[in-house]
Amino acid sequence: MSRSRSLATALALAAPVFLLPASVRGSDRTLPMHFELRTQGPTDACGTSCKVFVSAAGAITADTPRNFLVFAQGHDLAGATIAIDSDGGSVLGAIALGRAIRKLKLVTTVGRLVDIPADGQNDQRAVLSPNADCESMCAFVLLGGVQRSVPADARVMVHQIWLGDRREDPTAASYSAEDLVLVQRDIGRLAQYTAEMGASVDLLDLALRIPPWEPMHALTRDELKRTRLITDESDAPVAATVAASSSSAAPVSRPMPRMTNGLHAAAISEQRWALVDRSGVATLARRHPLTVEGEEIGSFDLVVACVAGGDSYDVSYIERRHSVEQKPLPNALDTVNLRVGGNSATLKVVSSEHKSSPDELVTYASGRVPAGLIGAFGAVGSHSMLIKTQTAQLATGIRIGNTGATQNLPRLAAACNKPVGDRADLTRAKTGGLAAVK
Repeated sequence: MSRSRSLATALALAAPVFLLPASVRGSDRTLPMHFELRTQGPTDACGTSCKVFVSAAGAITADTPRNFLVFAQGHDLAGATIAIDSDGGSVLGAIALGRAIRKLKLVTTVGRLVDIPADGQNDQRAVLSPNADCESMCAFVLLGGVQRSVPADARVMVHQIWLGDRREDPTAASYSAEDLVLVQRDIGRLAQYTAEMGASVDLLDLALRIPPWEPMHALTRDELKRTRLITDESDAPVAATVAASSSSAAPVSRPMPRMTNGLHAAAISEQRWALVDRSGVATLARRHPLTVEGEEIGSFDLVVACVAGGDSYDVSYIERRHSVEQKPLPNALDTVNLRVGGNSATLKVVSSEHKSSPDELVTYASGRVPAGLIGAFGAVGSHSMLIKTQTAQLATGIRIGNTGATQNLPRLAAACNKPVGDRADLTRAKTGGLAAVK
């Protein structure tokens, strides 16, 4: 593997549910990070004490540190404040950029610069808007400032390091020993850099708890202070919001990892969506770990089946949840919601019951889901579905990729259109009497 793979290693991006409206954020965050110099304005508001701002908006790439140094050589940045608005990006790029910022003794904050009309001055003026996010590796760029602040209306969100080319569906990907070496090497570099910048290793610990299939963790005001990510505590101590998830079917009659609807079923894959033939009825199914901040509390299966007419699918959610330290089992699961892009559907919780051996909560939810939502998820390309659950004590959010769905959803749709009694056309193999999962 080339060194470029290491440069591609990044903290995984957030699920689409975290994105602000385009009218607020614009398109800058989807492009490589670029830099612009502005003077605080209007003049009559700050007089002779107007600050110098540098806008740093966009994705952090391997070229970002070099581009910043070229920008710095062409401008007087003495005493400047860098306003960052970024989805994150390259680990090594972020470390190098943070060190360049520290070397110039600059101040950092989270924010967007909004240009204001010229007031007769030669330089361009702007106001600092706190309506911005600093995600993933952006948090470590923020560390580069000799002084650091996060406005109450801004968010800093963190996530695990993951190989950038496998973050869309991490449980479906394969990993070599060299991949693991690269990730661990980058974690070591981040730990060294965090200490070098005078922050607490708690920042890295918080990030490494969150796997790429969970929503990013938005740091609370207490965590921002405890990790020493901020040095300016003049902001009001308002906690940042953690963006977390806020036809009849028979109850689950036996434990997973198999689908349980009273019929004999084939095993479900954790690596990909696969077609499962259940007595001639085709379904599309996949299993996924259920985690909270990286701690596994169970697993769930998601099963998609045909509906006559083709305008929707029957979707079943089967979850097995166990208690862990400081996260006791709830009495029942209240809601299950699916979201793909801007479309969502809520499943009805049919049963949610405690089992004594082993001690676990087994939940079955089902519902009709529009074909457009499932079709968008299974379309060609990398797409993900956010599955949110809610109990009285705990919310979970799991992002699951579409590996295998692109190939198998058309086969499921074709099976849906077959006459009643016509068996699903699935490739079979000898498996001791069990239906094959291709």
